[in-house]
Amino acid sequence: MSEKTAIVPATHTAPPARFSHGVRKGNILQVAGQVGFLPAVEGQPPTPAGPTLREQTLQTLANVKAVLEAGGAGWDDVMMMRVYLTDVDHFAEMNALYDRYFEEQDLKAPPAARTTVYVGLPKGLLIEIDALAVLD
Repeated sequence: MSEKTAIVPATHTAPPARFSHGVRKGNILQVAGQVGFLPAVEGQPPTPAGPTLREQTLQTLANVKAVLEAGGAGWDDVMMMRVYLTDVDHFAEMNALYDRYFEEQDLKAPPAARTTVYVGLPKGLLIEIDALAVLD
């Protein structure tokens, strides 16, 4: 049986509670919910990429990608993504940003399955995304 390993990209600060940014066991990699925080700066608290959905969505996707890559995966390995939005009115804009982002990723495999739900997040955060990847 393979060992469970925590995945911690250099771009990320320590989580605010006892969880890992990503966990890999065998060929399964689960990325914890990522938000639009800018890359970590030593000695400073996490900072959102900006107040707009666009800024936060693009940074959130970059943060998910950082965990995937630190765990030896990429977007083509992702089977399922969950998007959490704080406002139902953001759905169309998020979808357009999501589509544009993945058009630029040069995927070789079919896109991941996705679910979008509406939640409450800490003040100022508009989006959170998690992902499940299966590596060959």
